[in-house]
Amino acid sequence: MSSVPAGPFDPVTEEITAFDLSVTGRIPAELRGRYLRIGPNALGVEDPAAAHWMHGPGMVHGVRLQDGRAEWYRNRWVRSDHVRRALGEPEKGVRPPYGGDFACNTHVIRHAGRIFALTEGEACPQELTGELDTVGPHSLGGSPPNFTAAAHTKRDPHTGELHSVSYLTGSDTARHLVMDVDGTVTHWRDVPMDGSPMIHDFALTERHVVIYDSPVVFSAEAHAGGARVPFVWDHDRPSRVAVLPRDGGPVRWFEVAPCFVSHTLNAYDDGDRVIVDLVTFPEGFDVDAMRVPGYGGLDRWTIDLTAGHLTEERLDDRPQEFPRVNEEVTSVRHRFGYTVATAALYRRYVPTGERAPDAARENALIKHDLERGTTEVHHLGTHETVGEAAFAPAASGAGEERGYLLAYAHNPERDAADLLVVSAEDFLGEPVARVHLPVRVPLGLHGSWLPD
Repeated sequence: MSSVPAGPFDPVTEEITAFDLSVTGRIPAELRGRYLRIGPNALGVEDPAAAHWMHGPGMVHGVRLQDGRAEWYRNRWVRSDHVRRALGEPEKGVRPPYGGDFACNTHVIRHAGRIFALTEGEACPQELTGELDTVGPHSLGGSPPNFTAAAHTKRDPHTGELHSVSYLTGSDTARHLVMDVDGTVTHWRDVPMDGSPMIHDFALTERHVVIYDSPVVFSAEAHAGGARVPFVWDHDRPSRVAVLPRDGGPVRWFEVAPCFVSHTLNAYDDGDRVIVDLVTFPEGFDVDAMRVPGYGGLDRWTIDLTAGHLTEERLDDRPQEFPRVNEEVTSVRHRFGYTVATAALYRRYVPTGERAPDAARENALIKHDLERGTTEVHHLGTHETVGEAAFAPAASGAGEERGYLLAYAHNPERDAADLLVVSAEDFLGEPVARVHLPVRVPLGLHGSWLPD
């Protein structure tokens, strides 16, 4: 067995179930539910460094919190028939209602009483049980043929509707889908695109949907050449933003400086303006190699629908990713936002040889007060690699700031992961609790707090 320590992206090789986890601190009694986070976890890879961070079957990691206890930790591969074969299990042979049978790896959400694993591209969502076992491909409301629910969805907290913007590799159309509280698709609208851009995320306000049309586009040549993620940066293509009225009406287009939108923090309407807070990557992002000439910062785009122009503002220029809000303020004006600084992510993305700024060498959670224009930084240890943090409200309607940030962080002293529980109101204090998991959790992608 190799004595080389596992890196933060290296896949794990086993599925684990552990009960009654040890805890340092106190798990708030109001946290009753599951924290789930997913990410690619390659099977049978001889060289972990060769595994692409966005490629491979998904593995979901979950912790169940109840009555001040950490009842269990589970990690499970999402089962497609390919994964079942690799694990020596019998295939189900269930034909997906649309898209492909893929072990979705990008996000995990709950809607209409069901838990879904989602992914980029043309795969059908996979339904999971509360214990993280795979039920199988699910139509997620009977989506229209040939389009899938995309990796990022937005739930309107006022209507309970789930919004998604999906696209197909090689298609010149994006589709906005709306599902009601029962999971039935009630509305969709196609938006013609100039080519086939990667649309990883979008923005939702009370009156509008904002779709990002970036220079990162599907390349048949890259696909034929065996690229794992066959998208390339087209230097001749502009970056644009489409604004769709939710109640119908013409699509408005606005140009922005060349960039790739990584993730949306939140968006809202301000009179005749649409405000979008987001993390962007600059011109030249190579998604297949996972390289970018400069790491993301937090930006604000103000789209003036009356004047017909878009203005850009850098809110915070330190390297950061995975912006999240209390999802009770999705689509309306927010005051607080949360991002993550992860040194390993910066090293992964930015080409070697460039000296990293001091802020790129730390692991931290960042709280943005966008009303006051201030930040607070919850510093972690030098080697305490931390991933995306989801917001868990203390109670429904308790207020935007009342709640906790939940994130997996590598504990180098144990060579295993802790689930951090950090108070949003006492952000600079020690974590309210550290739930000690028995194993390492690789850096992954997105997740959700699913209250009971």
